[in-house]
Amino acid sequence: MKAIVVTDQAAGTAGMTLAERPEPSAAINDVVVRIHASGFVPTEMEWPSTWADRVGRDRTPSIPGHELAGVVSALGYGTTGLSVGQRVFGLADWHRDGTLAEYVAIEARNLAPLPGDVDFTVGASLPISGLTAWQGLFQHGRLQAGQTVLAHGAAGAVGTMVTQLAREAGAYVIGTGRAADREKALDFGAHEFVDLQNDALSDAGGVDLVFDVIGGEVQRQSAALIRPGGTLVSVVGPVEARPADGLAIDFVVEADRAQLGEIVQRVRDGRLRTNIGTIAPLDDAVAALNPTERLKGKTIIRVRP
Repeated sequence: MKAIVVTDQAAGTAGMTLAERPEPSAAINDVVVRIHASGFVPTEMEWPSTWADRVGRDRTPSIPGHELAGVVSALGYGTTGLSVGQRVFGLADWHRDGTLAEYVAIEARNLAPLPGDVDFTVGASLPISGLTAWQGLFQHGRLQAGQTVLAHGAAGAVGTMVTQLAREAGAYVIGTGRAADREKALDFGAHEFVDLQNDALSDAGGVDLVFDVIGGEVQRQSAALIRPGGTLVSVVGPVEARPADGLAIDFVVEADRAQLGEIVQRVRDGRLRTNIGTIAPLDDAVAALNPTERLKGKTIIRVRP
């Protein structure tokens, strides 16, 4: 099968190549999915799991990518809940070969049914961005109606999901980003926008929940804005700054079939829009994932037409 492979951690995405790899087989509780579309997060090149297995052994050449939408083509022994020919989408294991390929072997529990009226390209854009937003807001942030959310990177793939889900839940959303991001953040539902290049973050005032995708000085300034009992939720590693009277939580997104179902139902209802930028075929994936300009929205690799 065709797949994007990486062998050199120092080279990052520039070290990607399109190669022939053996088709995977389904282990116990696995399925094999014939991939139609795949998502990719550029920071994967910095994740230890891209390069080593759970006990630290080198696993290169490895196939990156962890978001997929496709059709089940084989079932492993003991696999239940899915069937051959079923449309699915989901989040692949961090330590196994990923989804920038024609096929992937994946635990069945990491997948959810993809309704027939949702395009594979849309399905592949949802798992990391959607689950990160959902888990950060509702599991870790315990968001309640009437609260105020400060959503960093509000025009990005995660930030637009955070904004929409928080607003639907009855929160007031203040988005942040670069000046050029203002209109997009507001279009996705932010009530206000703070330009981090030109505005003072303190102008946002007190907030109940900060969703941090930046870290560093922005995180430190954000922590100072959190009201008593509020929460700072981070996806950029261990929290360096904590609110004076509140919680600080960092987390790694996890696959969850029920949450994927909630997310895709909102897409079907028109309550949730995806933020897809570039769509490129697998043959052009290396160039698409090494852009010469700043990416706007999520890049999706279309494995099959």
